[in-house]
Amino acid sequence: MIATFSPPPLQPAPRYSIGDYIDRLLSGGTLLPNTPENLIEVVGVLHAYGIVLDAYAINLQHIANTQFLNLFPLFKYFDGKITLRKIVKHLWHDRINYEYAEYVMRTMMWHGGGGLDAYLDSEAFWACCAPAIRAKARTNPILLVFNKLFPDYLPEQVRQLAYYSGLGQFWRVMSDIFMDLSAAYDQGKIKTIDQVIELIKAGLVANASKPIVYKVTISGSEYDILPESAELAFLFDTAVPYVESIFFRGTPFFGTVSYNAQAHQIPIDQGHFDYGALFADPLPIGGAGIPPTLLMQDMRHYVPDYLQTLYIRSVRGKDDVRVQLSQSFQKSMFCVTEAAVRGLMPFPADTSDPKEQTANRDYLNGWMKRLFQSRMNLIQ
Repeated sequence: MIATFSPPPLQPAPRYSIGDYIDRLLSGGTLLPNTPENLIEVVGVLHAYGIVLDAYAINLQHIANTQFLNLFPLFKYFDGKITLRKIVKHLWHDRINYEYAEYVMRTMMWHGGGGLDAYLDSEAFWACCAPAIRAKARTNPILLVFNKLFPDYLPEQVRQLAYYSGLGQFWRVMSDIFMDLSAAYDQGKIKTIDQVIELIKAGLVANASKPIVYKVTISGSEYDILPESAELAFLFDTAVPYVESIFFRGTPFFGTVSYNAQAHQIPIDQGHFDYGALFADPLPIGGAGIPPTLLMQDMRHYVPDYLQTLYIRSVRGKDDVRVQLSQSFQKSMFCVTEAAVRGLMPFPADTSDPKEQTANRDYLNGWMKRLFQSRMNLIQ
């Protein structure tokens, strides 16, 4: 008789209610379970992400500052350092994939929201934008013709450049926070997931009012695009819209759903999009047309040894490192989201005032309703 092997039945992921998650957060617990493996994954992937974000932030601000209304920015990914070696590496694709940073920028711009989006639709923006456009067009006949024939075209390009700068400034702060986290972990100061979240939250709060400003130099003169008078700040005008656009809404990836309007696979209302980092299925990572593959490709060069060791012990080892990075990255983004949620909570989580407790519960209930349909239950 031939022996047969029956694999053990798959255990369903635990299913918690919205109230369970709220109770957990108010009692000092975390959305991502506090396990040694989760800690290694989150800190390790944020170490790699912090290095990549540093490069993204530098390049986005380089484009905003030096490629202002350049209709053919052939060398925008070179950060002003153009050499034969860099050109060869670029053509061979042995480089950071800055295209992903632009994908995120355009997604954030398309969804809008927050003070930056509101300012870029205001008369105040046009008052700053118009002189810069005239100054640039004065020495460029192509821009002069474009501006006369299509008066809305160049202002729209400036709006996009403002998002280049705004996202670059946001990522500059986040990169520093993630590298501080990695350093604290290496020093033995970070031993739990709640300590990870607390460090990120402290960084967000410390930079909450950091001004978001943007000016360009044209023919020796400076022109404000995002002036200090606009009173744009890091937390509410870039961080919160970023979480909404990239963590929650996102955009559907080509090849995974139909863009045909008759297929009704994509919601008509942008507010109902649920393609963000907290909802994404990591399995398509590595497929053609899946933008986060570029990010995972970039991060895999900077994975610390302790995370490499964890990945090697998995079933496929390093053969599916991009998928493993994607799964770790998603876990880390739940931690970043929780840090933002905690940082915006109206009252301390341990308050004893009944009215403040009710306000905290109402606040968390709104967030948990958004998160409940994400992959939050699958990471438990």
